[in-house]
Amino acid sequence: MTLTQRLDAYEKLMRLDKPIGILLLLWPVLWGLWLAAPGALRFDILLIFLVGTVLMRSAGCVINDFADRDFDPRVERTKNRPLAAGLVGPAEALALAAVLALLAFLLVLFLNRLTILLSLLALFLAATYPFIKRFFSLPQAYLGIAFGISIPMAFAAHHGVVPAVAWVMLLANVFWAIAYDTEYAMVDRDDDLKIGVKSSAILFGRHDVAAVMTCHAIFLAIMAAVGVWQRLGVLYYVGIALAAGFVAHQYRLIRGRGRAQCFTAFLNNNWIGAALFAGLALDILFRFRIFG
Repeated sequence: MTLTQRLDAYEKLMRLDKPIGILLLLWPVLWGLWLAAPGALRFDILLIFLVGTVLMRSAGCVINDFADRDFDPRVERTKNRPLAAGLVGPAEALALAAVLALLAFLLVLFLNRLTILLSLLALFLAATYPFIKRFFSLPQAYLGIAFGISIPMAFAAHHGVVPAVAWVMLLANVFWAIAYDTEYAMVDRDDDLKIGVKSSAILFGRHDVAAVMTCHAIFLAIMAAVGVWQRLGVLYYVGIALAAGFVAHQYRLIRGRGRAQCFTAFLNNNWIGAALFAGLALDILFRFRIFG
């Protein structure tokens, strides 16, 4: 294998060619950073979190493929992944994941002690999530914690403490992750049943669409309550209204349970995260430009 081919295999192993995972991990990071320090966000902290998000998501994908190396060849959607196709060896993949995680940890060392401790928890969650679906029927909830732990970290990085609102936002992210990852799991449900992997799509069964919509509704309700709690303005709620519109669009996509439509709905969650961030960022910008 040439160097170019090997680097291409690494890129696919880290899913850098499919940025949706980075975006779904990034939006909660940005919510947390902007709300933790409205009008006073430190650029160095922002940069550390942005780079760390890419590194940790990449490491998580490598660990996931290592954990699924015996299952992926039997699933149509994943059979051509580098580990499943034999382009990268298991030991090589673990070494790559270790390097990525180490680089992310080195970045966090520039932050305070509490953030460093929370980063160790984040690393544990990322490393163990791929194995949770072997025995836990709702691994999407665990994913929500893994993807949302950045919110308490953002507050800790700025203040050295984690206020209650950060944990409430983490809870909201858990419901959002259950919603979007159930849509993703609906694509693979038949294959997962054959190979014995757990998922929320299997757990919810014929109530899967209702469960997705309920989780979306709870997520948006909690985020709206956060807005009231933090005295955010009308632009934030415009963002929530736009997000609700995307949820309605997803309902139209998934109600027929077609694989392609469920995957399109999953991808659409990027716009939910973006709408909430836009509303939050514009509200903060408006308040601090006019009144700050």
